[in-house]
Amino acid sequence: MPGSRLSDEDRQRIAAGLAEGLGYAEIGRRLRRPASTVMREVTRNGGPDDYRAAQAHNATRERARRHKPARPAPPIPDSGYGRDPEQVRQITESFTELLVQQGVPRMEARVLACLHITDSGALTAAELVERLRVSPASISHAVGFLERQGMLRRELVPGGRRERYIIDDEVWLRALQANLQMNKALAATSQRAAEILGAATPAGARFESSAELLLLTSEALGQAMEQWRQTLAARNATG
Repeated sequence: MPGSRLSDEDRQRIAAGLAEGLGYAEIGRRLRRPASTVMREVTRNGGPDDYRAAQAHNATRERARRHKPARPAPPIPDSGYGRDPEQVRQITESFTELLVQQGVPRMEARVLACLHITDSGALTAAELVERLRVSPASISHAVGFLERQGMLRRELVPGGRRERYIIDDEVWLRALQANLQMNKALAATSQRAAEILGAATPAGARFESSAELLLLTSEALGQAMEQWRQTLAARNATG
């Protein structure tokens, strides 16, 4: 089941898929798991050539046995809104796991989720350390990654020398803009490959088809982003 831990049967099916020469995406589809989950499982247990289901299962049990239970995170302040702390905790964990499944490193996903769940959308490094119960170095590394991705920004706390990290309504807009630029670059390269290989050849036709899909999705994504910008502008004008 998606979201649950891999079972011994899951690992046997992964091993069988690798023996068939299947890619991570196809194995994940058969297991109803993200390809990233399959990739992590195989990578930390010998790689595609040396993966063994029984050894992977035993190694996972040994890691779980050695793992020390994490200290419970302090409750997230509800800013006087009367929220159920347990429900807030559960949605925070669910949002974090979704980010991880989308390829965001776990610590960076935890930081991003923590900022999202905070009403102010802004926390200092010290506050993130306290809430996530991790080292300042971990927060610094995660913040640097997220800032490079355009998913947060930093500013000085008014009247002080400390920095705080902020997300806003355009955090996902910036992430989509990066995806749009990548799609356009892939489309252009695919078109060039089709020309070089020959559109009438199987390889050239594959590149040409990819370029058509990428251009189509880029156009739709660009229109959706522009519509969202107009929505935000109207909202801010009336706010």
